[in-house]
Amino acid sequence: MSRRKKREIRSLLPDPKYNSTQVSKFINYVMRRGKKSTSQKIVYDAFAIIEKRAERKGLDVFLNAIENVSPFLEVRSRRIGGANYQIPFPVEGERKFTLASRWIIGVARNKKGKAMSEKLASELIAASKKQGDAIKKREDTHAMAEANKAFAHFARFAR
Repeated sequence: MSRRKKREIRSLLPDPKYNSTQVSKFINYVMRRGKKSTSQKIVYDAFAIIEKRAERKGLDVFLNAIENVSPFLEVRSRRIGGANYQIPFPVEGERKFTLASRWIIGVARNKKGKAMSEKLASELIAASKKQGDAIKKREDTHAMAEANKAFAHFARFAR
C-alpha cells in the first residue's frame, strides 16, 4: 500500500520520421529550453552520421545501443535503523530506457569540441558495440549493486 499518488501515464506521439515512440521520447530528453525542433535536428543528424559511418540504419544502431546500455540492477539508498544502506533493486520497464537515454545523452554532452549530433552519433555507435562511457556507467552501476548484494534482504522492507 503506497502513500503516493499513481502517476498518470500520458501517451506520446511517435516521431514523424521513424514513427517510433522511443525516438520521440529520446528527442524530448535531448531537448533543452523547449526547443524541440533543435533537438529533432540533433537526433536526426546523429542518425544520418551513424548511417554514413556504421553502414547500418540509424534506428537499428539506436535501439541496439539503448538495449546494451540499459541496466538490470541499480542501488537505492534506504535508511534503516539509523544507517543508510545502498540496496540493490532490479530495474524494470520504462526506467531502463530512461536511464540508458540519460547516460548516453550525458556522456555526449560532456564531450568537448564537436557538434552535439556528432558526439551523440559516436556515443550511440560505441554503445551499440558495447564500448564507450555509457556502457562503463552501466557496468559501474552493476558493480555497485553486486558489491551491496549483502543488503538485498532489506529490499523487502524498503518498497
